[in-house]
Amino acid sequence: MALLNLSSSSSSPSTSLPLRAPFAAPFPKHAAFALRAWRPRSNLAYFCSSIRTKATLTIDSPSTGGASFPDGPPRVLLEVKDLKAVVRESGQEILRGVSLTISEGEIHAIMGKNGSGKSTFSKVLVGHPDYEVTEGRVLFKDQNLLDMEPEERSHVGIFMSFQSPVEIPGVSNFDFLLMAFNARRKSQGLPPVEPLEFYSLVTPKVAALNMNPKFLDRNVNEGFSGGEKKRNEILQLAVLQADLAILDEIDSGLDVDALQDVAKAVNGLLTPSNSVLMITHYQRLLDYINPNYVHIMENGRIIKTGDVSLAKLLEREGYRGIYGA
Repeated sequence: MALLNLSSSSSSPSTSLPLRAPFAAPFPKHAAFALRAWRPRSNLAYFCSSIRTKATLTIDSPSTGGASFPDGPPRVLLEVKDLKAVVRESGQEILRGVSLTISEGEIHAIMGKNGSGKSTFSKVLVGHPDYEVTEGRVLFKDQNLLDMEPEERSHVGIFMSFQSPVEIPGVSNFDFLLMAFNARRKSQGLPPVEPLEFYSLVTPKVAALNMNPKFLDRNVNEGFSGGEKKRNEILQLAVLQADLAILDEIDSGLDVDALQDVAKAVNGLLTPSNSVLMITHYQRLLDYINPNYVHIMENGRIIKTGDVSLAKLLEREGYRGIYGA
């Protein structure tokens, strides 16, 4: 989930969640005030169906395992060096010297046993308050990431999809996405977009994930199934167009159809200038999103790095095969 949505204690105006009464109109309530002339349902159905047709053509691109770079080698997006971190409350050390470099256009996957530090690593990258960095450095686009607040990390282009996304009662998906989108535009010195313009931008992305357009009227993650929450996370990623997407077990709880929809969306979002860091237990995700690099984490460190064949070895022989390789 986009970080600028999660910091309930933040005092930044851009992170506040506006609560609005629902519109009493036949058109979707998030767009009704801007589209009064469009109230007839036939017009809405035609509008949405035309967008849906275009959306499925643009998002369904095959996994490339990285992109081509006609203008020379890609620049480094994320550089992590000897990162150590502890649980803030107890002082227990979880990360014991993680080093990792991610360049533009690359897909990296981190695998490992429960408790190896995978999710902690991702949370430290986005500035989760439960963890404290004790040593090491983290540079993102040559900026010191550790000096930034969570919402600042989101604004400079980092996105994280959580294992268990939080519910936000009283806030519609449309309002939430519009607020997040405009907050990042503001950080880039760009003017906000109006609801009608944003509606035409977000609807094709909803269609590409095989979501019902009415999904935008529902409160954020409230009453969602596990699959709906994961699709919603990828919808947020598609809207925010982050430079680095951190996907923490995005495949958990998904059936094959939902996993394919999510994977197609992630593949469709990859460009020569952005990257993906996936955390997963299962090789099946890598059948749909082909990584350039697979890293095995153990006891708070990355102990082995290879290509997708490393994940296949893990699936076939377990960690005994990894340690013996």
